[in-house]
Amino acid sequence: MSEEKLGLNTICTHIGEIKDEQFKGAVSPIYMSTSYQFEDVDVKRYPRYFNTPNQEFLSKKIAALEHAEAAMIFGSGMAAISTTLFAFLKAGDHLVVQNTLYGGTTNFIREEFPKHNIEYTFTNGYNVSDFENAIKPNTKLILIETPSNPLLTITDIKAVADLAKSKGIVTCIDNTFASPVNQNPIDLGIDIVMHSATKYLGGHSDILAGAIASSHEHIETIWNVGKNLGGSLSDFTVWMLERSIKTLGLRVKAQNRNAKKMAKFLDAHIDIKKVYYPGLKSHPQYELAKSQMKGFGGMLSFELADGLDASQFQKALKLIKPSMSLAGVESTMLLPHKTSHALLTQEQRDSLGISDNLIRFSVGIESRKDLMNDIEQAIHSVKKSQLIS
Repeated sequence: MSEEKLGLNTICTHIGEIKDEQFKGAVSPIYMSTSYQFEDVDVKRYPRYFNTPNQEFLSKKIAALEHAEAAMIFGSGMAAISTTLFAFLKAGDHLVVQNTLYGGTTNFIREEFPKHNIEYTFTNGYNVSDFENAIKPNTKLILIETPSNPLLTITDIKAVADLAKSKGIVTCIDNTFASPVNQNPIDLGIDIVMHSATKYLGGHSDILAGAIASSHEHIETIWNVGKNLGGSLSDFTVWMLERSIKTLGLRVKAQNRNAKKMAKFLDAHIDIKKVYYPGLKSHPQYELAKSQMKGFGGMLSFELADGLDASQFQKALKLIKPSMSLAGVESTMLLPHKTSHALLTQEQRDSLGISDNLIRFSVGIESRKDLMNDIEQAIHSVKKSQLIS
């Protein structure tokens, strides 16, 4: 049966597994060798070349999930992003970047591109006209992220892809927040899909990894740079990631359901000023999100009512972990201005609408009632302490 006819959970479970021909084990064997024979072999394998057995087979699973021809695994999400950008941009080239996306990516562009004489322009907004206005004669690449981190803005993937194709520009997207379960940008015309596999692909807050999926031609271009930069992943972590992806569909769909309920709960709460979640009908891009996503995701952000301290609120949580990163089976919250976007200046964050009171909420698989109760008691604790003080 072809991969195109297989269901999501079947792809997660079976595609890209290594068959244990010797002992007939139920899971993929792990090949920890860093040295392989080079004579009389079809493939000269070396970990830094991204082609050990576990690397090769896991790449097939990720490619299948993203409806791509090929994929690569990296040591981190930033290794995947930086390698991809350097693969398609050289001195004198220009990059168009969406104006809100992961802070580490923004910082990488601002810090590293001037050293290599690579130009870049951040868009003024998220409409296709904003991207068109930012294009220059030397533009070679457009980078988007949707839903964006941390404000959950939605960009019209197909419109940006069509615009880029009409001008011969390569497109890439950070698909981390959506995951392949909720969104497949290649089906909408995007050339390269990138992931921090640390997040939903790993899903248990115990793996650091990155991934890209694209055509054979683009993967070859990225590989030629990647083998020189050395951002490959250890085979033990590759094996753990392959194991984790087996439950990707189950985890993400459970997180989708929880997040939508939590967003509605927070949106109706008297002590919550604003909620950012594309699954709310009040979200300005709700219809667009509905048209290009299969689910609205497990990520949302919100602001407490004026006068309630976000830092105190996080410290008062008992079940939800005030923790870095996102997308684990456990619910976590963080303050973007202290974590994911801490490398940006206050002025840069203010211009993007990332306030010091903004809380990013990665919704896990716990009982919704327990999550709601934890939020209620934390708000009550903050209000009580501020009254006393």
